[in-house]
Amino acid sequence: MVYEGVARGMAQSLKFRDRTDLAPWMARWMLRAGAELTPECDLVVPVPLHRARFLSRRFNQSAELARAVAHGAGLSYAPDALVRKRRTRQQVGLGAREREANVRGAFHVPDTALPHVKSRRIILVDDVYTTGATVEAAARVLKRAGARQVDVLTFARVLPGDFRAEDQGPI
Repeated sequence: MVYEGVARGMAQSLKFRDRTDLAPWMARWMLRAGAELTPECDLVVPVPLHRARFLSRRFNQSAELARAVAHGAGLSYAPDALVRKRRTRQQVGLGAREREANVRGAFHVPDTALPHVKSRRIILVDDVYTTGATVEAAARVLKRAGARQVDVLTFARVLPGDFRAEDQGPI
């Protein structure tokens, strides 16, 4: 979905207003959009939050979506396959290069997850795709850990012409 109107409201409600009840609805739309990905997939992995952000927010919106995607598609869900080892700034208000620098080196596949990632076809789930910096950094780490393929599935996409670093609204 394009990140505007109702889609933007749903994504922001899930992320900032604890509306986890929206995740199954959003996941159904994601499954329709990514229908060609699920038959070939072995594992669904959410983009992780750092522990500090998780504790302040009390949940990970990407994990809520990934759990619902995995359940809806009958796929394995691996919330611990990828961790955010470094606390990063929120991406809101950052330009594309700043976003890339912000998430560079932030992700890690724990040794305990290596057997689950190696040679697997993974769907990496995030809520909103803005510049792609976050999912690119996360996918790169999964590939280095031996994933055969990493596809990205998000609920909404900020159109390139709509992204401006000076925007103050949450993305």
